[in-house]
Amino acid sequence: MFRSHVLICGGTGCTSSGSQQVAAKLEEEIKRQGLEKEVAVVKTGCHGLCALGPIMIVYPEAVLYSMVKAEDIPEIVEEHLLKGRVVTRLVYQETVNAEGIKSLNDTDFYKKQHRIALRNCGVINPENIEEYIGTGGYEALGKVLTEMTPDEVIQVILDSGLRGRGGAGFPTGLKWKFASGNRGNVQKYVCCNADEGDPGAFMDRSVLEGDPHVVLEAMAIAGYAIGASQGYIYVRAEYPIAVERLKIAIAQAREYGLLGKDIFGSGFDFDIDLRLGAGAFVCGEETALMTSIEGNRGEPRPRPPFPAVKGLFEKPTILNNVETYANIPQIILNGPEWFASMGTEKSKGTKVFALGGKIHNTGLVEIPMGTTLRTIIEEIGGGIPNGKKFKAAQTGGPSGGCIPAEQMDVPIDYDNLIAIGSMMGSGGLIVMDEDNCMVDIAKFFLEFTVDESCGKCTPCRIGTKRMYEILDKITKGQGTLEDIDKLEELAYYIKENALCGLGQTAPNPVLSTLRYFRDEYIAHVVDKKCPAGVCKSLLTYKIDPDKCKGCTLCARTCPNGAIEGTVREVHVINTEKCIKCGACMEKCRFGAIYKE
Repeated sequence: MFRSHVLICGGTGCTSSGSQQVAAKLEEEIKRQGLEKEVAVVKTGCHGLCALGPIMIVYPEAVLYSMVKAEDIPEIVEEHLLKGRVVTRLVYQETVNAEGIKSLNDTDFYKKQHRIALRNCGVINPENIEEYIGTGGYEALGKVLTEMTPDEVIQVILDSGLRGRGGAGFPTGLKWKFASGNRGNVQKYVCCNADEGDPGAFMDRSVLEGDPHVVLEAMAIAGYAIGASQGYIYVRAEYPIAVERLKIAIAQAREYGLLGKDIFGSGFDFDIDLRLGAGAFVCGEETALMTSIEGNRGEPRPRPPFPAVKGLFEKPTILNNVETYANIPQIILNGPEWFASMGTEKSKGTKVFALGGKIHNTGLVEIPMGTTLRTIIEEIGGGIPNGKKFKAAQTGGPSGGCIPAEQMDVPIDYDNLIAIGSMMGSGGLIVMDEDNCMVDIAKFFLEFTVDESCGKCTPCRIGTKRMYEILDKITKGQGTLEDIDKLEELAYYIKENALCGLGQTAPNPVLSTLRYFRDEYIAHVVDKKCPAGVCKSLLTYKIDPDKCKGCTLCARTCPNGAIEGTVREVHVINTEKCIKCGACMEKCRFGAIYKE
């Protein structure tokens, strides 16, 4: 038995901040101090507080050290692990109060969360199947194979109210039910969509990195429910840590008899293989994903027939995303009523969001459905940095829309988001403040969609390109009021006529910004001004003569020689030579340079 366990985040975020070097140094120092038999080092998945990485938690005291560097390790080992004295300068300050160190669950970031899909992330070693089993792993699979019929499993999922966590929220149990006919008489497949393509989204990646066995267990349960013997996880090749941990997890599950032939002596056979995606956003659409697994170019197919009837290799197939599967074992173990008791009437359970953008606590959060945007941003997220005002939040990535400040108190669930012009999508949540231009935001997402369109259907291939051209024209100050009307008309046409979900939802960022921020479009067109000061073509940099001290720093910084003036004289910007790079404004120590 170890007297202390040190958990170090091994997710992509902390790894990019140097957590591997921290772990290596920790193991080296522990060995040097002769503590190998007293202190265990556990490399976990994401803890959620990505802004504070690398993160290290020391148990049993539950002290969270943040932004730890390799050079901090000797002090932590010497003071904390050897002498029992907490290194206060490195402790996450939210956990410190007058009584000492408080529980992480009592901090603003965690206390409003309820972790189901993320329950093991940051808690267990994802590369050790025994740690997953130790937290109740594979009990749900054992239960369904030894105590339940396939139809009873499907009924439990139906009764739970679980909806797909990767798109529009189709009922999971209903999808399974559609594919459940002719069990044993026809080959069927269970697929997992781990091709997370939304800009700013990393929910599925974190589950795969922190708790890969939960997905394997859930897919086996789904295979039993519909009568499938083979599963495929379609995962982005750009997720090397997730891919490696999935390979390890699959090998371990096979070794333990939890994948393969005659699982739990029940006569049920099920195995899982990986397929790596090449980063095509369109392969998040179910039929395009299946086409890619088959070895063909990832393009969507017309529906019907739906995959439950004719999917992968033209056989009945179900596809759910990582987060959806991560809920399944807990629903089986705790019962459908337990899951349905959380959330709203039509959106049960919890939802994981990747919180990013202009927010203090960037990271991963899991909140009950029905939580308001205000709670997520002001309480869990810690508010907007630098005293700026909240302007909007983008949910659902390129398929979603922008939620303005006046909608901050709307409970977040599938139906409410659609009603206000956005959608849940996979769960990216990008926060914007007053310095963001909403026309530029719409243009950014349209540019992404244009690049990612597979080109199969005309509305998406050509329509999104025309929309992008109009937005580009507006941000350059060359747009007209007729362009705004044309943009809106085109958006509705594409929404109605595109072949798949990518094209059908591509206009959402434009329509939602037109709905809530039309005044910004008009300002770009009529006043030739960008109210947020973002669109370069509409900006003019000026120097306030009352604030300029004539220090010449701006003139020396300007890469194009556009600033004129001598020492102790008021400087002037030559607007014809100015390339609007903003370097002068950044360097000015007196706040004399502004843009309008």
